[in-house]
Amino acid sequence: MKGFVLAIVFVAVLFLANGLLTGGLVPGFSISPYFLQVVSLAGINIILAVSLNLINGFTGQFSIGHAGFMAIGAYVSAYVTATFGDGIRGAVGMLPPAFQNSVLLLIALGIGAACAAVAGFLVGVPSLRLRGDYLAIVTLGFGEIIRVFILNIDAVGGARGFSGIPRLANFAWIYLFAGATILVVSRIVRSSFGRTLVAIREDEIAAEAMGVNTTRSKVISFVVSSAMAGVAGGLFAHYLMYLHTNSFTFIKSFEIIIMIVIGGLGSITGSVLGAVLYIVLTEGLREFAQYRMVLFSLLLIVIMIVRPQGILGHRELWSFFPRRRRVEPVPPAIAG
Repeated sequence: MKGFVLAIVFVAVLFLANGLLTGGLVPGFSISPYFLQVVSLAGINIILAVSLNLINGFTGQFSIGHAGFMAIGAYVSAYVTATFGDGIRGAVGMLPPAFQNSVLLLIALGIGAACAAVAGFLVGVPSLRLRGDYLAIVTLGFGEIIRVFILNIDAVGGARGFSGIPRLANFAWIYLFAGATILVVSRIVRSSFGRTLVAIREDEIAAEAMGVNTTRSKVISFVVSSAMAGVAGGLFAHYLMYLHTNSFTFIKSFEIIIMIVIGGLGSITGSVLGAVLYIVLTEGLREFAQYRMVLFSLLLIVIMIVRPQGILGHRELWSFFPRRRRVEPVPPAIAG
C-alpha cells in the first residue's frame, strides 16, 4: 500500500512539474524550450544507460548494438501512432483528448518495446553464446543490420526520414518511464536472478560449474534491456516528432557505453549520473564549436586516468554516506 501511494505521488509530481515547466500550470512562467529539450533528452539517456548497464555492468557482457533496439522501438511505435492513431483514438472516444493521447502513447510504446524484445531475443540467442570481443563485434554488426534494414523500408520514410509523428511524449512521460526503468532494474539486481547475473559477471565458468544456465540468463537480461531501449526509442520519436536512421548509428551505441563507463559499470545511480553528465558536457561545450569534441574527449581521458572504474564504480550513490549505527538499549541494572 505504501509503495502504491508513493507511485501515485511520484506521477502527480511529474505532471505538475511538466505543467510548471511548459507554462500550463502558471501562465507566463515557463523555461526555455531548448533547456526543456535538453532535460527531456537527459531522461531518455537515463533509460538507455540504465538498461544497457543491466547487460554490460551487471551481467558482464559487452554489447554495442543498443542503438539498433532503440531504432526498432522508435520506428515501430511511430508507425503505430501515424497509421492507427485515429482508429485507437476513436476506440476510446469517450475519454478526454488528453487521456486518448495517453492511451495511444502507451499502446505504441508497448508494441515498440515488444518488437524490440523479440529482436533482442533473435539477436541474443546466437550471439550470447560468444564472449568478449567476439560478442561485441556480433552485436555491433546486428545493430548496423537493423539500421540499414529500416533505411530501406519506404513505409517508415526510408532515407527521407519519418515525419508526421504526433507529439505525445513530454517531460512527465519521459521521467515516468525513467523512474520505472530504474525501479525494474534495481528489483532485478536485488533478486536471486540478479545474483545469478552478477555470478556470471564475476566468473562465468564457475557459475556454469554450479549449475547456472548462463546462456538462458544472459538472453533474459538481453531481452529485458532491449525492451527498455525500445521504450526509450518510442519516447524519442514522440518527443522530437521526426526520425532518421542517422540518429541510430553505432556512434549512438558508443555514446551510451560512454555514459555507463563514466558513471560506473554495475551501478544504477552511476548510470543516471553518467547520462546526465554526458548531455551536460556535450551541450555545455557546444559554444566552443570546432573544439567541442576535442575537449570532451580530453575530459573522458582525464576521468579514465583518475577514476578508471567510473565515478561510482560498482557502488551506489547512497553507499558513500555513513550510516548511523543503531544503539541497542541498555537493560536496567537488576537490584541486588
